[in-house]
Amino acid sequence: MVVGDASLDIDTLVIGAGPGGYVAAIRAAQLGQNVLIVDQSELGGVCLNRGCIPSKALISAAHQYEAAQHGESFGITAENVKVDFAKTQEFKNSVVKKMTGGVSGLLKGNKVEVFNGECMFINENEARVFNEHESPRYRFKNAIIATGSRPIELKPFPFGGRILSSTEALNLPEIPKSLIVIGGGYIGAELGQMYSKFGSKVTIIEGMDTVLPGFDKDMTSIVAKSMKKTGIEIFTGAKAESAEQTDKDVTVKFSVNGESKEVTADYLLVTVGRRPNTDGELGLDLIGVELDERGLVKVDHQGRTSIPHIFAIGDIVAGLALAHKASYEGKVAAEAIAGEPSVVDYKCMPAVVFTDPECSSVGYTETQAKEKGYNVKVGKFSYGANGRAVSLNAAEGFVKIVADADTGLVLGTQIVGLEASNLIAELGLAIEMGATLEDISLTIHAHPTLGEIVMEAAEVVLGHPIHALAPRR
Repeated sequence: MVVGDASLDIDTLVIGAGPGGYVAAIRAAQLGQNVLIVDQSELGGVCLNRGCIPSKALISAAHQYEAAQHGESFGITAENVKVDFAKTQEFKNSVVKKMTGGVSGLLKGNKVEVFNGECMFINENEARVFNEHESPRYRFKNAIIATGSRPIELKPFPFGGRILSSTEALNLPEIPKSLIVIGGGYIGAELGQMYSKFGSKVTIIEGMDTVLPGFDKDMTSIVAKSMKKTGIEIFTGAKAESAEQTDKDVTVKFSVNGESKEVTADYLLVTVGRRPNTDGELGLDLIGVELDERGLVKVDHQGRTSIPHIFAIGDIVAGLALAHKASYEGKVAAEAIAGEPSVVDYKCMPAVVFTDPECSSVGYTETQAKEKGYNVKVGKFSYGANGRAVSLNAAEGFVKIVADADTGLVLGTQIVGLEASNLIAELGLAIEMGATLEDISLTIHAHPTLGEIVMEAAEVVLGHPIHALAPRR
């Protein structure tokens, strides 16, 4: 493959094949670049293999199990409903295999060269890729670093044995009888609630004053209420202090308002955030790529690092660690390399949590809009007044729209309820296009659908709701 130690020439080197890297590689290839993508693990990265996709497969299975057990309100009763968790895991693995196989086919179809191994920068224009079989050198014109992140490991709670990261939690061979979760953010909330639906006794220990910190409290209170209905015990404002494990269980000591407590369970899941993969043997320090105090790569509005022809995207740059953010940044970086004027704009970056009910948000919250100097007007419409939601026995939740009172411009939306993850797309498009409340109100929404809640929320802001009492003037 390589004569002596000579370097092969390529246009663009992409390091990392997650949702940022593989999208960047495909877009770069579409724009006529000769692309090599390198990853030491599976195509699709954490998202497809150990995060977004497998977790949603298990969450969907948990919903099915719960629905089979509790159909009484529809007049449906099922007896002896059981979970064969080995088959559930097989289903999850089949979903992952299908999605990663799709990525492989897309890379091949776009003539992207794939190297399964590690990568190390030699200088600003050369890198060595290597595995146990070969170690060729490549000379590149541009590079895109998309190495992602990994779970943060706390010293008192080192991963191993019965102390799990999200990766191990998704691959348990059995449903635990009990589970402790340290961290009530989106990963802890999703996986904790999933196992609770499967029958585990779940305890969540969260340091902030609510689960899902970062979302509006009127949203998180609905999720917390739903969690407690399935038997989840939630401790907020809590500090986890130590863990002691045996071959059968693990005991966590923690405190709440100065009061010492402890809980024992089969497993402990630690989900307190993720750390950027910018350390190790990649060699960023060797070539002088600048990092901030958290280990994130400093980039400009197109993803350029301190070395102009080297870009960074995804979890290793500032912002929320979201797969769709990484994909978006990957497209921008590839287009910037091709000389296009693309720049990152996070105004319409949605955030979604697949709890029950789901939470989603895009644009400004009411507080953020006020801080930006807008004359804010807000409208909220309940799922409980929507025929489709009531017929689905999913009346908990609301759509809240934040708008500029002077112009009617839609500034942001927060949704909690069934299919919030899908409903948010309409509002993201509205903000991206500069739509007003009247644009949404005048858009005919099919009946009976959950989408009508969006239209009704806009009419609440405008002051003429049909299916809610208008606020007094």
